This record gives sequence, structure tokens and C-alpha cells, in this order.
Amino acid sequence: MKAVRRAAASLLLPLLLATGLTSCSVSADPEPPPRPAAPPSSGPAPSRSGDPTDSAWVQLMIPMDEQAVALLAMAEKKTSDPRLRSWATRLRTAQDAELTALRGLRDGMGLPTTDVHAGHSMPGMVTADDLVEARAAEGATFDRILVAQIRDHLRQSAQVSRSETTAGTRADARERAEALVTARESQLADLDALAVNSG
Repeated sequence: MKAVRRAAASLLLPLLLATGLTSCSVSADPEPPPRPAAPPSSGPAPSRSGDPTDSAWVQLMIPMDEQAVALLAMAEKKTSDPRLRSWATRLRTAQDAELTALRGLRDGMGLPTTDVHAGHSMPGMVTADDLVEARAAEGATFDRILVAQIRDHLRQSAQVSRSETTAGTRADARERAEALVTARESQLADLDALAVNSG
């Protein structure tokens, strides 16, 4: 059932993101009052936050990476495969660096630090239930959970980021999304090679 839900959601998410919406976004004020015009002497004032697509992408990618890091952190003690442990450690380091960049982008956009997706099951998101299952698993069972969940995370985050590269309007957000897509392609290739070598 979970796989069906994620497959269906993965088809909808890029479309929703491209229109600046997500399935769990809420607008408390759908028609905010117009801002007063800036005085002529102030010069042009570019938008700080970008458009809703940029905001939606940043606010989704941060919790996606945070949850993935929580799962990757378990690999050091739980995986039965030294090569998988090494791969998970490298990926965790990369995801930590990615989170630093994404949080900086979020702060630069003036977005809240709260997780607007808390409690929601988004495609590619390692959920609280997934983490409970992983904590209870050991050895090869844990390895299967780790690989399945992280592969889904990498694929879905790449898909969402591709939508940002075409639909977003903020240059630094689009550049970060492009870098993320490139990183995901490499990370997925490494994971696929690891699976082949272990087969």
C-alpha cells in the first residue's frame, strides 16, 4: 500500500510544485494586501523569497534530507556490509553539507525554520514509522530497509528538484536544485553499483 501511495504521489508532486503548491501547503491569507510602493530613492528591491515554487521546494527538501540523514546515521552500527557502511557514511556527509546550503537558502529567503511538512507522508520522505522499523532491524534486514528507503529518497528528491530547475524563478534556488540533481545522479549510480557488486 505504501509503495502504491508513493508511486501515485510521485506523479502529482512535480505538477503541484510547478504551480507553487504542495499537497500539504496551507495559505492563511490567500489574498494578502498589496505592499506599499517603495520610495523612489530606494532603488529596485528584488523579491527576497522568490516565488511559491522556490519556497515549496526549499521547505520540502530540508525535511527530506533531515529524515534521510537520521536513517543513514544508523548504518554505522547496524549494517552487515562494510561497503554499504562506507557508502552510507559518504552519503550522510554529503547530505549534511547539502542541508547546510539549503538552510542558508531558506534563511536568505526569509522562510520559517519550522517543518511545514511535519506529520505528512511525502514521496521520498523517510517517515517516523520507517525510522522505527529501521531501529528494530539488524544486519541484512536493516540493509534492505536502508537501501530501499534511501533509493526512494534519492529518486524522489531528484524528481522534485528537476521541477524546481524548470519552474522556479529564484536564481540561487535553481542553481542549488541543479547541483542537487547532479549529485543525486552520482549517488544513485554509486548505490546501483554497490548492489550489483554485492549480488
